[in-house]
Amino acid sequence: MKLILGKKIEMTQVFQEDGTVVPVTLIEAGPCVVTAVRETNDQKTAVIGFGDKKHIAKAQKEDWKELGQFSFVKEVKTDEDFERGTKIDVGVFEVGDMVNVTGVSKGKGFQGVVKRHGFHGSPATHGHKDQLRMPGSIGSTGPQRVFKGVRMGGRMGGSQVTVKNLEVVKVDSKQNIIAIKGAVPGSRGSYVSIVATDGNIWRK
Repeated sequence: MKLILGKKIEMTQVFQEDGTVVPVTLIEAGPCVVTAVRETNDQKTAVIGFGDKKHIAKAQKEDWKELGQFSFVKEVKTDEDFERGTKIDVGVFEVGDMVNVTGVSKGKGFQGVVKRHGFHGSPATHGHKDQLRMPGSIGSTGPQRVFKGVRMGGRMGGSQVTVKNLEVVKVDSKQNIIAIKGAVPGSRGSYVSIVATDGNIWRK
């Protein structure tokens, strides 16, 4: 199972040999270190650390003392026989690999129903006043309550998102950079995890 943690750099474009332009996201991926290996209910998991952090908690300092200090740590399910201290670099991926990328989406703050759910809003004329971006009715008189799941305004973004079946376009092992086709969740400098897909993928 191929997996690695990384930090989103920016989006750019790459020209292929036939002249086509491919939009890619550059990610600084690895080197990562396996800080712990656990097994519960016949399920193996590995705790992987990435990045440098100046100040960490005393408990983590004891746990990682010979491994380093990490700014991003994630526990992932795996079938590999990892050992504590194993290093993972971007060289595990090859051009053409299909991967799933997980990150935290950009936070948009409190947004209304038009931006958050795509409501078209009310007419701007015909007797309407200050109703253009209102949600309208949220329920009838009968139940005397609002049903769960009614779409309303609220906090938008800032949640975990996984984009599946993205193609690896380029791998630079010297600079630890991987170029992935398309967009990846999160802002510049946000942390992401990259995991190779296994089976049932759609190729164009």
